[in-house]
Amino acid sequence: MAAGSRVFEGSNLSMSDLTSSSTQIKPNEQRPEHPDFWCKRFGEGTTPWDAGKVPAAFADFIARHPTPFNTLIPGCGSAWEAGHLAEYNWPVTALDFSPAAVNTAREVLGDAPVDLICDDFFTFIPRRPTQLIYERAFLCALPRKLWADWGRRVAELLPPDGLLAGYFFLCDQPKGPPFGIQPEQLDELLAANFERIEDVAVNDSIPVFLGKERWQVWRRR
Repeated sequence: MAAGSRVFEGSNLSMSDLTSSSTQIKPNEQRPEHPDFWCKRFGEGTTPWDAGKVPAAFADFIARHPTPFNTLIPGCGSAWEAGHLAEYNWPVTALDFSPAAVNTAREVLGDAPVDLICDDFFTFIPRRPTQLIYERAFLCALPRKLWADWGRRVAELLPPDGLLAGYFFLCDQPKGPPFGIQPEQLDELLAANFERIEDVAVNDSIPVFLGKERWQVWRRR
């Protein structure tokens, strides 16, 4: 679930580097746009977004697509889904900007053939073309000020007919993480560059998302 920071245009500074007293209101471990926020939670074992297993709609999606996609998982956290993809010989890159999350994922994955990388989603350059971006508790980990950047970035990374698939936390929950997004806000982020081709209820949500998430697949125009 760990979020990603953003590099400002014309600068070598990312959001996590802006530490002057005039801009930093909270310490880094209280700012979800900073790796320290997530390192603290993984270090404490406070990860209520982690189901500890592969969710059903995701497993069904993989079963319905026998031809592997080059897959990117931003904010991979413990990376359960990355391990599942590797079992089916899908090329997968699991990405997180929290070193503690990456260490946890490494323990979960063991020797699974997954490219596990500690990097920032907003500046990361994939080693191979991305055909599928899997969304699971990443967008809802981002403060709202980063939503537009997320929408632009997924559009940049996917070619025409590429897929954005996953779970979206659809509700009015301004305090987070998880931060809820209203359906019309999600449409505003994606509709210009994507067409939604699947939208179904989720029946195996963990408590933090219960009754407020949907499985959706968006195809790049």
